[in-house]
Amino acid sequence: MNHHPQNEWILRQKPIGPLVKHLNPFTDYLIQQGFCRQYIGLQCRVTANFSKWLFKKNILEHEIREAHIDEFLNGRNYTRAVNSGEVSTLHRLLKFLKQVRIVKVINKSVSSTPTQKIFNSYRSHILNDKGLSIKTLNQYWPFIERFLVGRFGKKSIDLSVLNGKDIVNFIKHQAASLSVARAKVAVNALRSFLRYAIFCGDIDAALLNAVPIVAAWSLSSIPKAISQEDIDAVLENCPRETRIGKRDYAILMLLVHLGLRSNEIVELNLDSINWENGFITVNGKGDQDHTLPLPIAVGEAIADYLQYGRPKCKDRRLFLRTTAPFAGLGAQQTIATIVKASIERAGIDPPSRGAHQFRHAFASRLMQQGGSLKEIASLLRHQHPKTTNIYAKIDIKSLHSLSMPWPGDIS
Repeated sequence: MNHHPQNEWILRQKPIGPLVKHLNPFTDYLIQQGFCRQYIGLQCRVTANFSKWLFKKNILEHEIREAHIDEFLNGRNYTRAVNSGEVSTLHRLLKFLKQVRIVKVINKSVSSTPTQKIFNSYRSHILNDKGLSIKTLNQYWPFIERFLVGRFGKKSIDLSVLNGKDIVNFIKHQAASLSVARAKVAVNALRSFLRYAIFCGDIDAALLNAVPIVAAWSLSSIPKAISQEDIDAVLENCPRETRIGKRDYAILMLLVHLGLRSNEIVELNLDSINWENGFITVNGKGDQDHTLPLPIAVGEAIADYLQYGRPKCKDRRLFLRTTAPFAGLGAQQTIATIVKASIERAGIDPPSRGAHQFRHAFASRLMQQGGSLKEIASLLRHQHPKTTNIYAKIDIKSLHSLSMPWPGDIS
């Protein structure tokens, strides 16, 4: 029976194999990641079993590869291995061994797929040559990859064979299942990629004219804002006595009182808040930083989360996962998931299930309180005035003054 000095793992049999000397450092790594004692013990047992298998196969620790994990799991019930945590444990172990340089990190660019090779080149082009942000790349690439895979599959890619029909069919297919806003992103992504291909000399510049325009009429719709009654219900039903509830409540308060975008919330870090002067710095579109006043109620919600809800972690991002390994939320879709759960918990039926309706509600309140479109544009950090003009349609009082008097019964 073996004991770690901190008593985090206990094994019935003496472990053997190349990973024995790494069990204690791996345990310390898991502790830093925030795993509970019970799950640390489970992961150590999985590691010991893997070490025994490596010993029988005569594989040294620095020789371990992904293929060895697959071979170790071969013949087992994979679903059960996933649910029990064996799969995630072994991949976490390999990541740890790479971090401490026991296992050499292999550069995969040599054996990358045709799509990956194009991604690497396109990434360098738009980030270094065009000066676009990584957020733009993350928005564009999924559509570009979809286009390339749909046209060429997993075979070699020859951009010179592209024609207008390929482009039109792709946009038509995407537009059929996407909102207007997302369809526009698909169009912009494809245009960006075609400009890159023209720059590389792979296609003729005339092909850029084949990219269709997504029909969207300016100011044609009314913003779908969640009502104040529904906002109150969402906030009141958030379980603030729990760690996850404290986090979600702070996120909801940022949505309600500052109208932040989902990606802006995800990217907040501990340095984003100036507690002394009562400001919060938000990284918005175009990778621009904006300093906003931090309402007292929002600051109190964040402080409550930091003191009693946020796990202790080296990650500097403000909002973290609630289960180990502790890290930032990662994707803006997480905010949408939090909002959807909050709406269902409140038992309401707002215009949508997304987070953006809180931004619309924030702008609507400012308009109703007498705020000008210029002031609203400043607080919402709009890059173009026409983006804010749509909120003029919800100012019914002002619109009444522009309407012609009804002539009445003219029969």
